[in-house]
Amino acid sequence: MSASCHHVDTFDGASPAYRRALLAVIMINATMFLVEMWFGIRGESQALKADALDFLSDSATYAVSLWAIGKASGVRSKVALLKGYSLLFIAAWVLCSTVYYAVVANSPAAPIMGSIAMAALLANLASVLLLLRFRDGDANVRSVWLCSRNDTIGNAAVLLAAGLVYVTQTHWPDLIVAFLLASLFSSSAVQIIRQARQERLAEPHSHH
Repeated sequence: MSASCHHVDTFDGASPAYRRALLAVIMINATMFLVEMWFGIRGESQALKADALDFLSDSATYAVSLWAIGKASGVRSKVALLKGYSLLFIAAWVLCSTVYYAVVANSPAAPIMGSIAMAALLANLASVLLLLRFRDGDANVRSVWLCSRNDTIGNAAVLLAAGLVYVTQTHWPDLIVAFLLASLFSSSAVQIIRQARQERLAEPHSHH
């Protein structure tokens, strides 16, 4: 439970503990992008590749979030807007490539999907635990929390898809999960963009 419940005093990430947590999460995400993309290509899994792209996007946007800490609120809300739009772009890419693979698909390798999704799930759970106490804050801080939470949901879904691919011996569970991940990215992008816009509108009134 947060000590200060006032909306005026929104946490902007300016604490050494938050910087350390964010740095650790950036390292976890960058490593998992490389691992998941490699195995996504090897195992011909759209859901793994979609998830790997999300890890890449998170590494980049968390690095920008780290840079934005302590900057003026206008800068922080612009950074959050950029993150929201990049998440929308990824959602569109995942959606288009999923439709493409639905037409020309091979069944993905379920054992590769399952084992890598399990590793990614553990990596994301570690990130979520590191960020848990910083989940409420300005659009910049909140976008980091939303992305980490999404990743954990996404990995659980990829694990489920791997099981269903194995049982059904078809590519449909993989494609359905990739599609659901695209929807989740879109919904978070809209939340981040909305909060960032509200902060930009409120900014002239709170500061000179």
